[in-house]
Amino acid sequence: MPPFANINGQRAFGRMADAQPDRVTMRLLVIEDDRDAADYLVKAFREVGHVADAATDGDDGLAMALGGQYDVLIVDRMLPKRDGLSLIGALRAKGMETPALILSALGQVDDRVKGLRAGGDDYLPKPYSFSELLARVEVLARRRVGRSEETVLRVGDLELDRLSH
Repeated sequence: MPPFANINGQRAFGRMADAQPDRVTMRLLVIEDDRDAADYLVKAFREVGHVADAATDGDDGLAMALGGQYDVLIVDRMLPKRDGLSLIGALRAKGMETPALILSALGQVDDRVKGLRAGGDDYLPKPYSFSELLARVEVLARRRVGRSEETVLRVGDLELDRLSH
């Protein structure tokens, strides 16, 4: 077996058996300044069949989040140029409701509460288990799909329900 497999046009490292056939492919953005950690997450998400991009600072992460259609954002709190909480706040101020999971070494109760109140949808302190992170990301994506207001696109009089087409 080659060291990678092609899943939905993306190279995914590992064995195809690692991907669960009933899992829906998600488009994820990892915003993490530790390049090794970001590379690990992108590789791991791709191994299980998802499309994952990475940004290594808050400004790039904000630009990518605004310019892409991601199902879930995974955001570190301590980022160069713009911290994770102000990044999420800027997205929320622009009306962007893409679920954001905060992944941070700041794991005290006060830190988690501050992250959630700043607009984060979930908070997972480091160190973490990838299986738990994946499960939390899947839950956030499932909740988003169930929201009818985000499945209908409107331009003028034209309306398109993405679930029915």
